[in-house]
Amino acid sequence: MRETPLSNCERQFLVQAIAEKKRLDGRQTYDYRNIKITFGTDYGCCIVDLGKTRVLAQISCELVAPKMNRPTEGILFFNLELSQMASPAFEPGRQSELVVKLNRLVERCLRNSKCIDTESLCVVSGEKVWQIRVDLHLLNHDGNIMDAASIAAITALCHFRRPDVSIQGEDVTVYTPEERDPVPLSIHHMPICVSFSFFQQGTYLLVDPSEREERVMDGLLVIAMNKHREICTIQSSGGIMLLKDQVLRCSKIASVKVTEISELIQKALENDKKVRKEGGKFGFAESMPNQRITAYKMEVAPVDTDDIGKKAEDLISNTEPPSEIIPSPVVRAPGTGQIGEGLQNSWGLDENEDGEEAEDQTMEEELQTMDVKVKSVNKEDPIVLSDSEEEDVVVLEPKIMKKEVKVQASSTAASKKKKKKKPAH
Repeated sequence: MRETPLSNCERQFLVQAIAEKKRLDGRQTYDYRNIKITFGTDYGCCIVDLGKTRVLAQISCELVAPKMNRPTEGILFFNLELSQMASPAFEPGRQSELVVKLNRLVERCLRNSKCIDTESLCVVSGEKVWQIRVDLHLLNHDGNIMDAASIAAITALCHFRRPDVSIQGEDVTVYTPEERDPVPLSIHHMPICVSFSFFQQGTYLLVDPSEREERVMDGLLVIAMNKHREICTIQSSGGIMLLKDQVLRCSKIASVKVTEISELIQKALENDKKVRKEGGKFGFAESMPNQRITAYKMEVAPVDTDDIGKKAEDLISNTEPPSEIIPSPVVRAPGTGQIGEGLQNSWGLDENEDGEEAEDQTMEEELQTMDVKVKSVNKEDPIVLSDSEEEDVVVLEPKIMKKEVKVQASSTAASKKKKKKKPAH
């Protein structure tokens, strides 16, 4: 995945801000970002945070055969990796020009400066020597990889401890940390890289450029120096012409920054040594702040459990005992039951029987009224019945009408009696 280029407006804004001696993160021209050093549980493992740029350093060692031209010197191996986790612009599986340039600069800074005594790594001359491997992994990229990598590498080398060995005749015995205490490396000095970025053909200068500032810079100058003001290596890239005064000015600034960083490394090493000696907690997990969810710790609230028995007895004594009267079940109809005071059942069989009795009573009343009306009417006059609500008039003979009404009433009464005789389901 290719890196997203900056627009012309962003470039002009950054260059104009630098010309006015302003930076996006609020720093001054010669200010470094905050540096944080964290050690792991094992010796030789540390993480360095330079602002948002994060580098992990891991040191390992093994016994190997020495080189033919240097039989009494140990071997130093450096490897810097840029993974896609740090930035999507880094391609996996192939070494870019940036990776090659950074690896060469790390080797020149640490190996060619002779900061480590390689002769102390010899076990048997011409046969076995210690090979020290320094693996650097970029975890997050926000500019100035070289400075963060050099700080992480020299800090991990100072923190590393190799196993102790003994020689008896031709036998070489390697002791575990439980058998013998590991031995630290012999380090003469601590070279640290300081990067300077130039803008508008060297007119403006910045220390510790961020990722956006690196995109708009015209050139880069890297100076590796120790706290004794000894220049270990220097490299210029970008194709700009620098004057002698500019290089001297950068070297003076680098000497001040290297002294400050060296003191920070020494304090971090002393604090870790003190914690390990006292048996305290150490490692990457302990370095996380408590405000984060991954390391959140809840304060335990104290609970007094001394008077629980007395409190329970008081609660039991103050409560009212349950009533001993048990309500008897109420049987409304066969197959149903009710306990306690509840609402009356709306679908019981007793309601159906009450409804049928009410219908019988209404039918008998209607028959009686009709008989009275029929008796009061003369024989010659026609009978008028108005049973419906729509006022339909039916004219019948008196004799025939009286017979039909009696037959109909008797049939309805018989049907009601049959329904009553049916058993309830």
